[in-house]
Amino acid sequence: MKKVLVFAGSNSRQSINKQLALYAASFLGKTPFTDVDLNDFELPVFSVDREKESGYPKKAKDFDALLESHDGYILSLAEHNGSYTAAFKNLFDWLSRIQVKVWRRKPMLLLSTSTGARGGANVMEAALTRFPRHDAQIISHLSVPSFNENFHNHVITDSQLQQTLVSAVLTFEQALLNPSGHSIGKNTQ
Repeated sequence: MKKVLVFAGSNSRQSINKQLALYAASFLGKTPFTDVDLNDFELPVFSVDREKESGYPKKAKDFDALLESHDGYILSLAEHNGSYTAAFKNLFDWLSRIQVKVWRRKPMLLLSTSTGARGGANVMEAALTRFPRHDAQIISHLSVPSFNENFHNHVITDSQLQQTLVSAVLTFEQALLNPSGHSIGKNTQ
């Protein structure tokens, strides 16, 4: 049976991106998922010197094993100063040293959100450019603007945005369960 790894590119304990990733996962009809928290994978700051001296940290290897053992990913990226959070970037740096093709050509639903009107558009743009170089098969992507205005009581309240998210999840799950004949990179914004 296929299974999906769900996580946010944030180490905030109240991460709105974690909320969005889990909300998206709740629409998976036939696919179980595992949700993980970056706080459980705290790592030393990547450096070539540290890698030479100590090798790969156990928690980086553990996260790499999670990527390997799952068939697809739902990832929602938080944006700090127009890019990835330091916690996610550090994890990504370590993972790319373990295996440069971090995403292993597995289907991905890529999300972002923020409290602002752009919904993490800068980090989304960065990921759409960078992740394919690391073998991402981004099936759908969506930036959710103004999270605090559009998400109440654990649901998206804007009906069009809700429909777009559900469509993105269904497209992702279809690609996961039926990989042949599926187009890559559908923009659901």
